[in-house]
Amino acid sequence: MKNQILNFIAICLLGAVGFGTQSCKPKDAGSAVSGDAAAKVYVAPGKKDEFYNIVSGGFNGQMSVYGLPSGRLFRIVPVFSVFPENGYGYSEETKPMLNTSHGFVPWDDLHHIALSQTKGEHDGRWAFGNANNTPRIGRVDMKTFRTTEIIEIPNSGGNHSSPFITENSEYVVASSRFSVPVGETDVPISSFKKNFKGYISFIKADKEGEMDIAFQLKMPGVSFDLARAGKGKSHGWFFFSCYNTEQANTLLEVNASQKDKDFILAVNWKKAEEYLKQGKAQKVKARYAHNVYSEKTHTATSTIKEDVMVIDPKECPDIVYFMPCPKSPHGCDTDPTGEYIVGSGKLAAVIPVFSFTKIQKAIAEKTFDGDFDGIPILKYDAVLHGEVQKPGLGPLHTEFDGKGSAYTSFFVSSEIVKWDIASLKVLDRAPTYYSVGHLCVPGGPTTKPHGKYAIAYNKITKDRYLPTGPELTQSAQLYDISGDKMKLLLDFPTVGEPHYAEAIPASLIAPNSVKIYKIEENTNPFVTKGEGQSRIERKGNQVHVYMTSIRSHFTPDNIEGVKLGDEVYFHITNLEQDWDVPHGFAVRGATNAEILIMPGETQTLKWKPDAVGVVPMYCTDFCSALHQEMQGYVRVSPANSNIPLKWGTGDKAPKDASIGLK
Repeated sequence: MKNQILNFIAICLLGAVGFGTQSCKPKDAGSAVSGDAAAKVYVAPGKKDEFYNIVSGGFNGQMSVYGLPSGRLFRIVPVFSVFPENGYGYSEETKPMLNTSHGFVPWDDLHHIALSQTKGEHDGRWAFGNANNTPRIGRVDMKTFRTTEIIEIPNSGGNHSSPFITENSEYVVASSRFSVPVGETDVPISSFKKNFKGYISFIKADKEGEMDIAFQLKMPGVSFDLARAGKGKSHGWFFFSCYNTEQANTLLEVNASQKDKDFILAVNWKKAEEYLKQGKAQKVKARYAHNVYSEKTHTATSTIKEDVMVIDPKECPDIVYFMPCPKSPHGCDTDPTGEYIVGSGKLAAVIPVFSFTKIQKAIAEKTFDGDFDGIPILKYDAVLHGEVQKPGLGPLHTEFDGKGSAYTSFFVSSEIVKWDIASLKVLDRAPTYYSVGHLCVPGGPTTKPHGKYAIAYNKITKDRYLPTGPELTQSAQLYDISGDKMKLLLDFPTVGEPHYAEAIPASLIAPNSVKIYKIEENTNPFVTKGEGQSRIERKGNQVHVYMTSIRSHFTPDNIEGVKLGDEVYFHITNLEQDWDVPHGFAVRGATNAEILIMPGETQTLKWKPDAVGVVPMYCTDFCSALHQEMQGYVRVSPANSNIPLKWGTGDKAPKDASIGLK
């Protein structure tokens, strides 16, 4: 009977994603908005939102930034994907950001966000995001909302379980979704149990945020899903949800759901650090890219690294322990005190809550229930605080309000359930519209959540918005959780497929926002700090145009002497020193994109003309009343022509650049 119930839940899970969604629609979701909802989310003209909501973009490889409580979209931040809107990944300065050991990879699948912390609280410095497909971690500087660093993760078949952060940002942690054979090994897929391994990477972030892989843990071949760092009393530990402990390699929806329980993995990273200092880690060859963008040079550099330090827990005991958890766990969340660890088995009818105090006692007394591939398994009852009974169907993820309550999303029953951490009693339910995935409470993963709102990120929006063909917009719903009962305030559509998000008070970010880049501090090697320095240089078949932009013209705006076969590099410096006055640049026939240049910044667009003629170029960002007049021409001559390089702006005769050319 038990397996029949679990199979029914599994069918509901599949049906909610595929064929049976309408049956999971909450009956009262459409009328759940309270009468004062509009007033609570209204942000009057000239006023500003209380929170920034940093949201993952899923398959678009980006982050998006929304205001709360308004739900207004402020910005899309490209991280792992090229972005024609501003030329990220297209300009010569930003192309290196998307370099990997596989070459240039212009896309990825960004599932999760982690905001930097100090003493367990958000500090407003950085936002980290994961690349699930080609395993990487990206770091966004919250002063500029720009991706300033990306590091590739070696030995990983998929980087879903990341980036999770320790309470002082000592580490950003990533673990494998897909276990893979070690190295580039040609082995049968059926040899999974023998040859496949999962890796957990501990990535250091220094005071400037720059990342480096400190060490990796070599783990059994399972799949890691989500994780959270310990905090407070559990600082120094990390907790991961694990599934496919059956170590299946085909039809996982059946073969990875055979056992009643999978695991939560507990990792003592302080102990791992001790082994690292003792020289117990092994240096292993591994190629991976490390890409850094400089705000001084406005240029990215990419470095390929060749090795990584690996610790094998079989040779270094007392680092890792498994705890049984109802099958196929997704969420793994620690409460603000660090005492309680919540597991969410997607196919379970209960929510298990583990006690850090009991975990330590069980380890000290060796209260084990055998081992899994050499790793001790702690007895379930010995580490359990208790179970939330009959909470709902399909628990996924839990956030906290800092007032003793937890909020869990339920994918199948399409609801948020509020429950008391101490007593494990269900306190309230609120329907979502519908099939909710992750939740976000501002400050929810920190030691001091703000406890004012909860945001549900829903997977299905059928009947909720105006139709847009076979695919509808993604959706978020904002709830007021300041009282005893949750109240739905707002629906707002989202870009991409948001998975997880974090929200942070605007007061921690807005005052530090960069308004301009100072021209005098621009050290880009191709900077042009004034119109008098504008010039053109030929180096073989390369033509370098040192150009300036200012309202409302380019210097130069007439160029002659470019030939077929030339590669033209437009190095454009925006001379504006006023906030919110970027300039764009595009040239007809460019096969990459336009670029957007911030005040005081230099960016480069590469263009290879493909036909003889006169080609227009223009500003793509509306900058003034005479924006339409901000344009110019490039004359392209045959490859064997003797037309010298000439350029000018407003001159009766273009300047001849043929003398003294390099």
